[in-house]
Amino acid sequence: MTDRIDLTNLPSYRQPRRSLFSARRIALMASVVAGLGIAVHGFSPSTSPADLFSTPANAQVNNEVKKVERPIGFADIVERVKPSVISVKVNIKEKTASNDDGDDAQSPFQPGSPMERFFRRFGGPDGIPGLKGGGRGRVVQGQGSGFFISADGFAVTNNHVVDGADKVEVTTDDGKTYSAKVIGSDQRTDLALIKVEGGSNFPFAKLADAKPRIGDWVLAVGNPFGLGGTVTAGIVSASGRDIGNGPYDDFIQIDAPVNKGNSGGPAFDTNGEVMGVNTAIYSPSGGSVGIAFSIPAATVKSVVAQLKDKGSVSRGWIGVQIQPVTSDIADSLGMKKAEGALVAEPQKEGPAAKAGIESGDVITSVNGESVKDARELARTIGGMPPGASVKLNVLHKGQDKVVNLTLGQLPNTVEAKADIDNDNGKGASKGTDVPKLGMTVAPANSVAGAGKDGVVVTEVDPKSAAAERGFKEGDVILEVGGKSVSTAGDVRDAITAARTDNKNSVLMRVKSGGQSRFVAVPIAKG
Repeated sequence: MTDRIDLTNLPSYRQPRRSLFSARRIALMASVVAGLGIAVHGFSPSTSPADLFSTPANAQVNNEVKKVERPIGFADIVERVKPSVISVKVNIKEKTASNDDGDDAQSPFQPGSPMERFFRRFGGPDGIPGLKGGGRGRVVQGQGSGFFISADGFAVTNNHVVDGADKVEVTTDDGKTYSAKVIGSDQRTDLALIKVEGGSNFPFAKLADAKPRIGDWVLAVGNPFGLGGTVTAGIVSASGRDIGNGPYDDFIQIDAPVNKGNSGGPAFDTNGEVMGVNTAIYSPSGGSVGIAFSIPAATVKSVVAQLKDKGSVSRGWIGVQIQPVTSDIADSLGMKKAEGALVAEPQKEGPAAKAGIESGDVITSVNGESVKDARELARTIGGMPPGASVKLNVLHKGQDKVVNLTLGQLPNTVEAKADIDNDNGKGASKGTDVPKLGMTVAPANSVAGAGKDGVVVTEVDPKSAAAERGFKEGDVILEVGGKSVSTAGDVRDAITAARTDNKNSVLMRVKSGGQSRFVAVPIAKG
C-alpha cells in the first residue's frame, strides 16, 4: 500500500501559494490606487498604504487638482459684478383704442413699428405685455433689468422696457428702491439711458473693449420673472446675428438661460466686463430654449454716449435703398464675389443721388474699408456723424469709380410712397408671355395705376422661375440687364443679350408696393 504524502506540508508547495496570494493582493491594491488617480513611484513591499498619499509626487498631483477646480465656478466674478445690476419697474398708463369689435388694442407699440413687428415674431416685450380686455386708461406695470455704468447713477436698460413709462423705479442688489428718469432712448438699437436719483456711489460695471469670441463663457444677470439678482451661465454661441429688427442688427447670440424680465440686463465675460445687453430671446414656448440675443458693448458705448450728451442719437445717412449681393446677382453683374451693397434705388435729393450714385451700383468700400454686405454698410454709415465726408468705392456698370459725398442726417421716419395704386394691375390686358420665365407682362402705361415706366406683371405661373423669385401680379419691372424696358420685346431682348454673354441669370429691377429691389432670375440656355 502506497503511503499518502501531504503535499501541503512541502516547502515547495506552500511558498508558491503565499506568493500567488501576495500577487493578487498587490494587483487589487494597484487597481484601487489607479482608480484614485495616484501616481506610484518606486513601490516596494516595505511601503505602507499611508505612505502612498504623502509622497512628494502625490502632493504635487493634489495641488494640480486644486488648481483646475477654480474655473468650474463663477462665484468670485458674480460676487464682484452682481451689485451693479438693477431691477427696473415701470408704470405705463395704457393708451388703448377700441376696434370695431370693442376689444382694446393689445400692444403698447405703434402698429407697424420695428419693435411691434419684432415682438410679434419673438413674443411679447418683457413686463409690458399686451393684455386683452379691460378698461382704457388703466395702468400697466412692467419689469425688466439694467445695470449701472457710473457711480453717479447712470444706468443702461432696453428701450422697450421703459418706452412710454410714466414712472420708473429701480431696485438695487441690496434691496433699496430709487426713483429714476429716462435720459434718452434709441428705438433702432433698443437701448435706453436712465438716471437713478438719490445716490452718488453706486457700484457700476465696465463695458468691455474686446469683442467676444464664439465659445467664450458668458454670465447673464438680471430680473427674470421678477426674481431679481438671478445669475445664469453659458457660452457665446454666435455673433453678427440679424433677427429682423432693423438695419443695425448685429446681435451676439448666447445660450445662457435668459427669460422674460432679463431684458436690459448685462451679459458679463469672465473678466467681469459687460460684453452685451440682453434684449430678446427666440422661443416658441415663451421661455428660454437656449437662444438669446445681446446688443454688443461697442454699440452700447456709441449709443449711450450720444444719449448722455443730447438725449437722442444722430446717424449718418447717404439716402439709398440697398439690398444684399447674392451669388446670382453677383453672376449677373460679372462680379467675382458676392460682396458689397447693391443700390436698389437712391432717394431723390439724397446725398448719394446728388453725388451720382444710381440704381444697380454696388458700394464695395467706405473710406478704404471693404463692405461685406448691406447690413455692414448700414452700420458703418450709421455709426458716422452727419456732416462727415466719406469716400465710397462703387462698381458702376462694370467699372470701378470713387464717389465723395457728405453725409446727411438719418430721418427719424422714412415714408415709402407707392407709385402704384392698390388695384394690382386691375384692368390690365392679359399681356405678352415672357418665354421660359413663366410670366406675362404688359406696358405699364397701359395699366391703370401702374405708372408710366416699365412693364407690369399681369400673370405668374406658380411653378415658374419667376414665382420662385417672388414675382407677383402687379409688380413693375423697370430694368432688365441694366437697360430700361417698356415692352415685352425689351424684356426678351435683354434676356437674349444675357444668354449671349453666357450669363446664368439676368438682373431685373422691380418695383413692388412702392419699394424697389433687384432680382436675379435664372435663364435657360438656347
